[in-house]
Amino acid sequence: MNKTVDTKAPLWARKEIIIEAPLENVWNLQTNIEGWPQWQSDITAAQLEGGLKVGSIFRWKAKGLKIVSTLHTVEPQHQIGWTGDSLGMFAIHNWTFTAHQQGTKVTTEESLSGWMARLLKLFDSHFLEKSLEATLQTLKTTVETTR
Repeated sequence: MNKTVDTKAPLWARKEIIIEAPLENVWNLQTNIEGWPQWQSDITAAQLEGGLKVGSIFRWKAKGLKIVSTLHTVEPQHQIGWTGDSLGMFAIHNWTFTAHQQGTKVTTEESLSGWMARLLKLFDSHFLEKSLEATLQTLKTTVETTR
C-alpha cells in the first residue's frame, strides 16, 4: 500500500497550521474518526471497522461522496494516514502532529488521482488546497474552543 502522496497527481496539496492546544487534544479529536461528523459539516457519516490501527477500514461520507478508506499509518500522537477510494478518485492523505512552543503544529498532505480528480481540477485547480485549509481551520477552532 502506497503511503506517500503522489505529487504528480492531478490534485496535490500540503498545508500546515499551529493550534494553540496540547498535542494530545489535537490528536484525539482528529483520530476519533467516528466523531468527525460532529465537528466537520462536510462529513455526514463515519464508521471505523477494527479500531485505530494499520489495516483498519473506515467508511465515510463527505460532500455527498461515499468513501472507503484504509489506514496505512498510525503512530500515536505523531502520524496518521490513509488511502481512500470513491467514485472516480483515489486519495492518499497523511497527517503529522508535532509539539510546538505555541501548542501543536499540524501538517496535512493529500493527493487525488483518477478521472474525477482531473475533472475537479478543470473546475477548480485549487479545490484540494482550499479543502485542506478549511479542515485545518475547523480543527483549530474546534480544539481551541473546547479546552
